Amino acid sequence: MIPSGNSKQNIDRFLGYQNDYDRYRPEAPPIVTSLLSNYLGSRPAVVADIGCGTGLSTFVWKNAADTVYGIEPNPDMLSKAAEKLQQDSEAESLSFQQGYSNQLPFESGSVDIITCSQSFHWMEPVSTLQEIGRCLRPGGVFAAYDCDWPLVLQADIETRYNRLIASADSLLAELQPEAERAFKWDKEGHLARIQASGHFTFAREVVFHNTESCDAARYVGLMLSQGGLQTVLKLGSTLLDEAIAEFTAEVERYFNGRTLPVLISYRMRVGIK
Repeated sequence: MIPSGNSKQNIDRFLGYQNDYDRYRPEAPPIVTSLLSNYLGSRPAVVADIGCGTGLSTFVWKNAADTVYGIEPNPDMLSKAAEKLQQDSEAESLSFQQGYSNQLPFESGSVDIITCSQSFHWMEPVSTLQEIGRCLRPGGVFAAYDCDWPLVLQADIETRYNRLIASADSLLAELQPEAERAFKWDKEGHLARIQASGHFTFAREVVFHNTESCDAARYVGLMLSQGGLQTVLKLGSTLLDEAIAEFTAEVERYFNGRTLPVLISYRMRVGIK
């Protein structure tokens, strides 16, 4: 039973492509742990990563906190996180379980840091922030952080990327009844919602970047891992096939068989209870 305030459409949007998602999406950069621990003022005893997906933002905490919980409503994403956990002998502090952002399995005031990486925009913000405020201890830290799409590369390629995503969104408006569509809150409003919630004594935005290695296959995979485009493909539409092929060819020409360092820009909205 999905708790009130959660969207089945939002959860189901990520069914069926957990392997590609985990293969191509960026991992949370290590600066996340040092930055948030510094705001906390100590090493965290308990960290909760909610909407954790395949654990890309959870494993970064394995040596930076005493106990780490990954909470994820989507069963496919959760199964991938559990699979990775079984293969990591150094991640004894981690565990994963199914759960929802506005109904967390923690005692009040028991969590030091709560994070949402690439996920807060899928959560009903009022009930989620109320639940986060309940779970955090006084002085505890909440952070919602996202990377900018597309990753920094080259103007023509980035323009094609943005057109593809816009085309996918337009197609979904035609292919899916409104009641079946996923809904996301705009990321630009995260900070204002945190400030307006009344659960935090301090809030601000932090901007930073990270660099990861990327080849043509990964850059194309990142584009194909976007939820709107995945939904179009899962609905069986071929209307984007030509544009995807053109995008792929352009990316392959640019990389020309090379693996290159690619800049990933992040925006983090922080609230301290």
